[in-house]
Amino acid sequence: MGGIYFILGIVHFTHTGFYRPMMPKFLPAHDALIYWSGIAEIVLGLGVLFPVTRSIALWGIIAMLTVFLVVHVNMLLPGNRLGMSLWALGLRIPIQFALMYWAYVNLP
Repeated sequence: MGGIYFILGIVHFTHTGFYRPMMPKFLPAHDALIYWSGIAEIVLGLGVLFPVTRSIALWGIIAMLTVFLVVHVNMLLPGNRLGMSLWALGLRIPIQFALMYWAYVNLP
């Protein structure tokens, strides 16, 4: 789990343009939010790897994924789908909850 979040955090810096269209229009400073979320994923991913920080990192992942739901729900609205099918966008919501559950069940 830690490795996945670490790598995805790096991707926020190497492929910022991929995330930019997904950002809700009502949020400010899209690039800064993309970079900060990348930093969060890197730090939390690393935190999962060490027993002393694992618990706080897993709770942080749950909180982060909760915040990311704003992006996923916003993309369900007409005009925000970026050409993606509604079923694919809708599938992202239960995946978020599954990832939260995965973090929760790994709490020490």
